[in-house]
Amino acid sequence: MRNIPTITKNLLIINILCYLATVVVTTTGTDLNNAFGLHYWQATNFSLYQLVTYMFMHGSLAHLFFNMFALWMFGGIIERTFGQNRFLIYYLVCGLGAALCQELSQTVYVYSMIAPQGASWYDLFHLGTADRMTLNSLTTVGASGSIYGLLLAFGMMYPEERLFVFPLPIPIKAKWFVCFYVLIELWSAMSQSNDNVAHVAHLGGMLFGYFLIKAWRNKSYNGWDGYEIKESKSSNILEKIRNWFRVEQPEYKDSFKKKEEEPVSKHSDDWQYNAEKKKKETELDRILDKIRRSGYSSLTDEEKKKLFEQSKFNR
Repeated sequence: MRNIPTITKNLLIINILCYLATVVVTTTGTDLNNAFGLHYWQATNFSLYQLVTYMFMHGSLAHLFFNMFALWMFGGIIERTFGQNRFLIYYLVCGLGAALCQELSQTVYVYSMIAPQGASWYDLFHLGTADRMTLNSLTTVGASGSIYGLLLAFGMMYPEERLFVFPLPIPIKAKWFVCFYVLIELWSAMSQSNDNVAHVAHLGGMLFGYFLIKAWRNKSYNGWDGYEIKESKSSNILEKIRNWFRVEQPEYKDSFKKKEEEPVSKHSDDWQYNAEKKKKETELDRILDKIRRSGYSSLTDEEKKKLFEQSKFNR
């Protein structure tokens, strides 16, 4: 746990504690998922805070495990890339985007249920209390929207990084891995399968994550160069704000960092400079060879001067 970045570690702990609390409180007859899970916006149990709290609730141990495994696997990398504050904002925005897309999806679903009865879109916004109570069954829980956003971020930040995905026998590049998941979620969402999985929420998390990364890259006061946002001089207040949202280079794996070009000497293309340098090196070799054969005392005053100047230059 000591090697996991701060925000990722705290998110893991919060999600696990929320699940344990759900299990414990269930024994008293109280369902925390019903209280903090995301209800359909017209349901009687809907509250605005659920747009945030739902992403920390999970329906089963398996649901929790797979989400937390993905958070551990990709969260640390993205946090080290974005920095703590920006990573937390990204995580929450993806979760919020997933919630909004899920609410929109459920709105279309509810309308499709009442449309055959001759109802219009106007009637959808004037449901009775009984119908609103029935809609309480439409509840969404889980961090999957944020997790899919992290998956997208990894694919965008490190598109050429290779991943081993079971049961594939060969590694697959991150960009193709993300594309594969997008296609799977699109197909699942359009097939209207009753698997109790919020596929639209997954796509929503990725969609909002994509636009947020594009927005950060296109900031007028920041130039995006690979994985790093260039710094520029500004007032102290603006500098603090920019530092708070600074994207940091990952420190744990050199292969993720962009290789800096080695400085090129301004004389590298100067034939005369190179020829002079070669001449001095040859003269120094001759003097050192003379010292080995006859000793330092055999050197002339001119040779001693050249040796002193050369040793001073190389110091």
